[in-house]
Amino acid sequence: MISKAVIKYVRSLELKKNRLREGLFVAEGPKVVGDIGMATAPTMIIATAEWLTKHPDAREKWPRAELLEASETELSKVSLMRHPQQIVGVFGMFDQEDSEPCGRLPNSELCLALDDIQDPGNLGTIIRVADWFGIGHIFCSKDTADMYNPKVVQATMGSIARVRLRYTDLKQLIGALPPSTPVYGTTLDGHDIYDEDLQPRGLIVMGNEGKGISPEIRKMVSGRLLIPNYPIGRQTAESLNVAIATAIVCAEFRRRKTL
Repeated sequence: MISKAVIKYVRSLELKKNRLREGLFVAEGPKVVGDIGMATAPTMIIATAEWLTKHPDAREKWPRAELLEASETELSKVSLMRHPQQIVGVFGMFDQEDSEPCGRLPNSELCLALDDIQDPGNLGTIIRVADWFGIGHIFCSKDTADMYNPKVVQATMGSIARVRLRYTDLKQLIGALPPSTPVYGTTLDGHDIYDEDLQPRGLIVMGNEGKGISPEIRKMVSGRLLIPNYPIGRQTAESLNVAIATAIVCAEFRRRKTL
């Protein structure tokens, strides 16, 4: 049995101000909690008897975590999801200290930059896409959705544990890059991505769901890319969802690298 105080405490972490104050965030479900738990130890685990029975090593694995058993009804009161999935974990936020000075991309890799992505589901899916395509670093504008929003965390399906996000001033970041560093961006007036020469390193900028890349960042993009519709010239949807567009762009960059 879990107390009302625990329920109130966990549910309070749905709000960003409380997450920032406590330095904690919530993850749910065996897959997400398991993946994050391999990267950082939880401070609290609330799980059903069924989950605890299947994972007798939980206390040994996370010795400092407060491990609480809850009924399905109790778990539904703690959970921030519509359909709880056996386990709720509370974790400390990941270390956000810079390992690279401004003006350098980590290990000269291919990285993503997100310019004011607002929808938590989109951000979470983009993190998952980055993980799939081996992109380990995402730079987010300061107005981009909070990576610790519960909807973001769940949408990553655990990829948040493997992809590093850094919130920064994108204009300052791009402006400090060496002139030789390619900066790509998707725009409606760009060049067909399948015809362009794509480098295996650099920065790919993805813009806001409704407005696209902001004008000040757009001016700094050296390679404007367009994902063409088919057949070209046919009337179609106005644009692609930003997470879908990110997946298409990342897939093409990785395809070129293997040729």
